[in-house]
Amino acid sequence: MGMAEEFWEDPDRVDRFAARDPDHRLVELVRRYPDPSRIKVLDLGCAAGRNTVLLARLGFQVHALDASRAMVERTAERLRAAVGEQAASGRVRLARMDDLSFCPAAAFDLVVALGVHHAARSRAEWDRAVDETARVLKPAGLLLFSQFAPGTDLTGAGITPVPGEEGVFEGLPAGRAVLLDAADVDAAFALRGLIPEAPTRTVVVELEVGRRASVNGLYRRV
Repeated sequence: MGMAEEFWEDPDRVDRFAARDPDHRLVELVRRYPDPSRIKVLDLGCAAGRNTVLLARLGFQVHALDASRAMVERTAERLRAAVGEQAASGRVRLARMDDLSFCPAAAFDLVVALGVHHAARSRAEWDRAVDETARVLKPAGLLLFSQFAPGTDLTGAGITPVPGEEGVFEGLPAGRAVLLDAADVDAAFALRGLIPEAPTRTVVVELEVGRRASVNGLYRRV
């Protein structure tokens, strides 16, 4: 098992993610939908299910996936507790963000991708993941997105660019990651027909050790 796999399968980390409140941006966004039962949502990189459970309880047709078996198991467990065995059946899947071949094109009205794309180990993997995200989103559908930006330093020891790999850095606790600024993210999504609903923002949070810099955007597929 590699560094990233060990990081995301760690039981204590799963517990910490499960204890987190739903994302505040998603809490605001769901107010746009007067009839959640008609809205199909993909929670991409669901971790321990904090957003999946919120969406399910509100009545959205939510499907979730993650590349961590431990995170998938916890999300499925929480979803069963929230909406029952029958409603939760088949809604949570172990899968990679760069291979959504089990999903037809234009399947989802909303894709929630919060803190997952930067987990790509190469720019090629990141590009494949973005291709797949755009492919499964319906025309006029929305993508709620965030990922780490190059100013991120979660250990206080700094990060190091990987030679020959655009936007790829070593030095994060989970291992190699793709860190891009807001302009690069906007440009990449524009190539795939995803246009910002509002200016994409970079938010920097100073931590007790180091800092977290995140690109935050809401995109509509044209």
